[in-house]
Amino acid sequence: MKQTLHLALPLIVALGGIAPAAHAQQGRYIDVWNDKGGNVLQMVQRRQELAKSGKTVRIRGYCRSACTILTTLPNACLGPGSRIGFHAPRIPNTQIIPPYVDQIMGNFYRGGVRDRWFGGWNRSLDMQVISAREYVRLDPQTRICDSIKLR
Repeated sequence: MKQTLHLALPLIVALGGIAPAAHAQQGRYIDVWNDKGGNVLQMVQRRQELAKSGKTVRIRGYCRSACTILTTLPNACLGPGSRIGFHAPRIPNTQIIPPYVDQIMGNFYRGGVRDRWFGGWNRSLDMQVISAREYVRLDPQTRICDSIKLR
């Protein structure tokens, strides 16, 4: 993984910053609201910070692109109404899919999500959106947040 990150670093840096999203701490929770993703390397670093936080990371609203690597955090759960969106990583404002970045992202996925990622989502410029429940069906190790009630 470190070698892949090293080789991809120049391309990842070109992908731009993480899009604004709300990451709010509330007691024993960190809520990730409506995260559009952004720079994969920065999201890998954010993932490490969230893993060390000791708090439950609740992914709420939509989680797209690089945000999707947060779904497999051991301390994460998906809000019952969440929508998770996957597409090929690309250099901003282009349709250029850089090498290695999809491999880095794919290393964070499990089960059926990983299968679908490497089965074509990683090369699709169109957003492939699934519900939190569909995500859990594809990756049963992921859980729905029991601390959030669907209205």
